[in-house]
Amino acid sequence: MIVRFSDNYTSLLAMLLLAAGLFLQCAPPRSAQRATDADLGTLVAWMIGDFSSETQSLRDSDFLDIRLHIRPIWLADRANYWLYVEQATAAAEDKPYRQRIYKVEREGRKGFVSIVYTLPEPAKWAGAYKNPSSFDQLEPSDLTLREGCAVFLEKQKNGVFVGATRGEGCESNIRGAKYASSKVTITKDMLLSWDQGFDAQGQQVWGATKGGYEFLKK
Repeated sequence: MIVRFSDNYTSLLAMLLLAAGLFLQCAPPRSAQRATDADLGTLVAWMIGDFSSETQSLRDSDFLDIRLHIRPIWLADRANYWLYVEQATAAAEDKPYRQRIYKVEREGRKGFVSIVYTLPEPAKWAGAYKNPSSFDQLEPSDLTLREGCAVFLEKQKNGVFVGATRGEGCESNIRGAKYASSKVTITKDMLLSWDQGFDAQGQQVWGATKGGYEFLKK
């Protein structure tokens, strides 16, 4: 049996196919979709900058004067937010004790995640926050993922972002530790970070005991 379509049906089908093609052509690319995520953009903007715990160290001698520098890198990647993070004591700012790359992205409808990577030859990148374009020599494939160390955040009703690592999967071997945990609060003017290391029995072996470090944005 031969089925014949009317001219009107054929014309309607052609119009639908044309409309579908135009829709696909006009659909925003992933980079544009990222740009429309206002909360993600705010979180990243609040994370970027130069921070210091000097005020806290003067108030409480149990806390050191730490300097924290966070810069966006790989700006050509319009689909992702990449940040270089460098942390050092004020007395030895040219010798950072922690250097990381964060990839910050949306996690579900209400959450966000900061995925943590380490750098090859980290000493080579000390002070690189002053020239973020130097990271163009690297590719994301050159990084090493810190399994279990991602920080999951949610925006609170007051606009502040609060989060932490999950479980005991973030390995640490500092001072006999088995795993590390991080708790983070991010506001427009401050980054509160509480990093702790625990041994196999769950006893804290490194990190602040009173609370997190208060890094004020300069």
